[in-house]
This record gives sequence, structure tokens and C-alpha cells, in this order.
Amino acid sequence: MLHVRSIWNGAISFGLVSIPIKLVNATESHSISFRQIHTEDGGRIRYRKVCELEEREVSQAEIGKGYEDADGTIIPISDEDLSHLPIPTAKTIEIVAFVPAENIDPLQMDAAYYLAASGAPAAKPYTLLREALKRSNKVAIAKYALRGRERLGMLRVVGEAIAMHGLLWPDEVRAPEGVAPDVDVKVRDKELDLADALMDTLGEVDLQDLHDEYREALEEVIAAKAAGETPPEAPSAPTGGKVLDLMAALENSVRAAKESRGEEVGRAGRAQPKETGGKKSTSTAKKTAAKKTTEPARKSTAKSTTKSTAKSTTAEKKTAAKKTPAKKTASRKRSA
Repeated sequence: MLHVRSIWNGAISFGLVSIPIKLVNATESHSISFRQIHTEDGGRIRYRKVCELEEREVSQAEIGKGYEDADGTIIPISDEDLSHLPIPTAKTIEIVAFVPAENIDPLQMDAAYYLAASGAPAAKPYTLLREALKRSNKVAIAKYALRGRERLGMLRVVGEAIAMHGLLWPDEVRAPEGVAPDVDVKVRDKELDLADALMDTLGEVDLQDLHDEYREALEEVIAAKAAGETPPEAPSAPTGGKVLDLMAALENSVRAAKESRGEEVGRAGRAQPKETGGKKSTSTAKKTAAKKTTEPARKSTAKSTTKSTAKSTTAEKKTAAKKTPAKKTASRKRSA
């Protein structure tokens, strides 16, 4: 970190404690930049700084700052004028308060910096401030001047270092008026349940696993062009009309998310259990159990039906046997 060029040197003012520090950029851009060229011959297009009064190009050493007044008058402002601004934050990050981190609106967050201790004498007060921030579970609110204006900052601990986030002033954050829908919309519980299911299915993510796929694709195109090859073609965009049914869109989203995780999905995006290791699925097991339960019942019913039929047949035979002798006796009396 100490090998990175500092963009500002000063001190942190912590009450009567002064901590010499260097301000270092905490972030870096990995975006691919392009040059403007003349499409006919590939020549570079450059901007030249020209004095409009003399109509000639001037060097950087001849260029200074100036403020344009309302009537168009230019008031020259030198670096010396800026260095003597009557504010205590010209070369100092002045801590004004300590507040819980949740009190800071993320909309106010701006550029991020690391504050590096400048020299051995700064080690002890730097460590003191860092440990005090850790134990308090708070962040420090500070004011500082950078690039021609006074700014607001938030100091917090990152690892074993102190980082500072530039903050927009509260009046620089616009109110969200006119942004939300101005129509009365009611969301059903079923829609919320599906939205919750989709959130649960997508789950969490380790931000370290995310990367800039656009930059990687752009690098492939540049490499192919440099090698005289045909750049890779972009995959065709999905076609189809707009989904007007919110419930259907949510169900399809849940189904797609679960399928991407390797889960079997049934109707309404419900995950179905798989058959693994030769074991039957839950539904198959239930059907087998039901079949086993039904078969004994059918057998007992058949047995009881057979027994009752046999009993009734036997009874009928006995009755018929009793009636037959009576008939024979009656016929003998008539013949006598």
C-alpha cells in the first residue's frame, strides 16, 4: 500500500490528537478504454488546448484556473490562493462526530480511500483511533478539503487499516419524489409468497465469485481482431412477448432457479424429490404402502364373502332336505 502514490498528504484531527496520514485510492478501474480515431485512415483524434484570444495552442505550463462571473468576466485563481483558504480542513481531515454506521444513507457514499500512517510517529495515534473505532462499533464523520472543495467523509476500519468514504452533502442527494408508481397497486399474499420463494431459491452469493463478463467478452473481441480472426458472435437474445401474468412470471422464475440448482420441479415451481441410490421416491413409497394396505383388506373381504356365500348355500340345502320328506308323506296319504 505504501508503494501506491498518495493523492493527498495531511493529518487526521482527533480532538487534540494529530495523526499524519497519506490519502491513497482504495479502488481501481479495470474498464477498457478506447481512443477516438479517424475511421477513414485510423489516425488518432486529439484535443488541442487553444487560447481563444491568441488562437494558438498552449502548453500545460501556461494553463491556470479561473472563475467565470455572472457577466462573463474571468477571475484568475492561483494554487497559492487555494492553499490559503481560511478553513481548518485545507490540510486536515477533521473528525466532527462518531455515529452508528446504519445512520449513513448509502446514497451518500462516494469515492473510497485508504488512510496510511505517514511515518513512525503516526503509528501509535493511528492505532489508537483504529482500535477506538473497533470497540465503539461506530464510524467517524469528518470534513476535509480535496480538489478545490470541502467534502464530507466517513472513517471506518477495514482489516487493520482505516478507510475513508467520501460522502455527498445531504443537500446533494435528491429526494425520490415522482420515482415510485403513482397508481394504487395491491400485492396479493400468494405473489409475496412466490417472491419469497424466489429469493430463497436464489440464495446468497459470495461477491468474490462475481466478475465483469462484459470486459472478458470485450477482451476476446480485441484479441480476435488483433489476430486477424473473426470476433466471436454474441448469443442470440431470447425472443417472446412480455409476460403480463405476474404469478406466472414468478412461478417460472422459481422453476428456472431450482432447475439451475439441479432440483426436479413439478407444477407451480415445487421441487420434487429425486430417486437416488436405487431407492424409491417418496411418492412411489406412498403408493407401495397404500397397495400393501389395500391388498389384505381385499383378501379379507373376499374371504368373508366366500364364507357368507357358503353358509347361505348350506342353509338352503338343509331347508330343502327338511321339506322333501313332508311332501312324500302327503302323497302317500292321498294314495291310501
